[in-house]
Amino acid sequence: MNRTLTLGAASGLLAAALVAVPAYADPTYIEKEVLAGSSEAQAIAYFWDKAQLQDATPYNVETTVAAKHVSTGGPAASSKPGTVPAIGDEKKSSSTTKNVNLPRTTGKVFFMGADGKPHWCSGTSVQSKYRNVVATAGRCVYDTVSNKLTLDHWVFVPGYYQGKTPWGIYVGKTAYTHYDFDVYEDGDRDYAFVTVYNGVQLTGDKEVDKKAYDAWKGAKKILSEEVTKAEFEEKYTDGGPYWKKTLSPVTSPVDPPKASFTQAEAEKYYTEGVDGVKLTTESVALAAYNAAPAGTNALKNGEKCPSWCGPDSGTWYPIDEKTYNELKADNAFKGELKKVDPGQYFKREWFIKKWVKTSTPEVYYKDHYIIRGLEDVGRLGDRVGGQGLAYNQKIGKAHFIFGYPSGSHPDGNHAFSGNTLKWSYGKTFAAASAEIKAEELVGIKSSFTGQGALGSAWLAGYKNARRLGYLNGVTIAVADRDGNKRIDTSVSPYFDGETYGVYKSAANVWSGSIV
Repeated sequence: MNRTLTLGAASGLLAAALVAVPAYADPTYIEKEVLAGSSEAQAIAYFWDKAQLQDATPYNVETTVAAKHVSTGGPAASSKPGTVPAIGDEKKSSSTTKNVNLPRTTGKVFFMGADGKPHWCSGTSVQSKYRNVVATAGRCVYDTVSNKLTLDHWVFVPGYYQGKTPWGIYVGKTAYTHYDFDVYEDGDRDYAFVTVYNGVQLTGDKEVDKKAYDAWKGAKKILSEEVTKAEFEEKYTDGGPYWKKTLSPVTSPVDPPKASFTQAEAEKYYTEGVDGVKLTTESVALAAYNAAPAGTNALKNGEKCPSWCGPDSGTWYPIDEKTYNELKADNAFKGELKKVDPGQYFKREWFIKKWVKTSTPEVYYKDHYIIRGLEDVGRLGDRVGGQGLAYNQKIGKAHFIFGYPSGSHPDGNHAFSGNTLKWSYGKTFAAASAEIKAEELVGIKSSFTGQGALGSAWLAGYKNARRLGYLNGVTIAVADRDGNKRIDTSVSPYFDGETYGVYKSAANVWSGSIV
């Protein structure tokens, strides 16, 4: 039995279509494909910038289990053994050299977990018609924590290293998992094959004109630069990018005048007068001060002060006693002074009355229209290659495991950081784990700790120079089988004919570009 799930790029959700088939039969699949618009897929690609990638933590859902070694019996092949050759390896190579060269096909799968935080698993590129399929654990696609259909904002980054995306970011489009895993969380079917769009690289910010900015559907922003009034008046047109902003009225204190009132201001008041009455030169300064505009309705140059005016009055400002005495004795000073002696509870203070000038300033700006570019880097398989697929294989074959293990052993030893791709090697044996409802697993002796190792690729027949082999398992859990508080085993579902059926549905679906 199987389930087809479709990634909707706007929210990262997968829609579902179900079909039941007899166990171990060659299943028939129904595909329900909901294409994500390029703008939604672009938004997901922008979401996974360097900072977000580095903030992600390994996915640790039901990772460490109690697995037992089944010495007899074991998984049963559902049909004849089969393989799908790797990309570029369609003609079988005769090389049998064992090596540990790391494949470019393996990387990290990133997504948002049920806790609303970014997490990652391991994944690998596999052969497909359109070179666009990633294999990983089913629990790295289907949300077993909240029982939502899928995990959000799903992307694959091959060759990931410390926030770098050397081969691009590949946004998930359609995911295929087994019905028994989605419905029953059957560990024997804990695998997924996900089609991805062409990869993209973030190319940084680029300034464009407003027309191009408005048409751009990806990430964008406007940066406003302050300019002079002269530049604004010279270049302003309707529709921008030049615009002005009127600020809230502001008041500023001005020192009261003396006899040395400026000649220009004196001439203005002498010729124009105040309230129609022309003034003599001797009274210009005092008239100008008295005619100053009011600061606020509540306080008109201090005239409505309370019983005593302090520094919060709006027009009265504190000065020291020496300054007060000097101004008091200065016949040229035409302003007002105040001495306040409120009694035993407050000290004596001296104040000068100032003009309160009210103004409404304007600020001028020019907008810069910025878009964040995306570059299409092509199909996943064309960039990094793709592993072949093997199914219904005999137990006891040697495999390499490639992934990003992270986390501690049960004894607290932190063996792996998850920052770099690691490998392990061993022969498969039959295993089972009641904790994850799995009776037909395969195990390999491995020290990979579980956090981050979920989805690691199990490759049979791995070749030296080509760094290619056949995917024949994905890590779904780890175990400490001898009880010494050290992880010693990785386990995977047994890949059989039904696994091939799930893969085959994904392998023939086109994705396309999001740019």
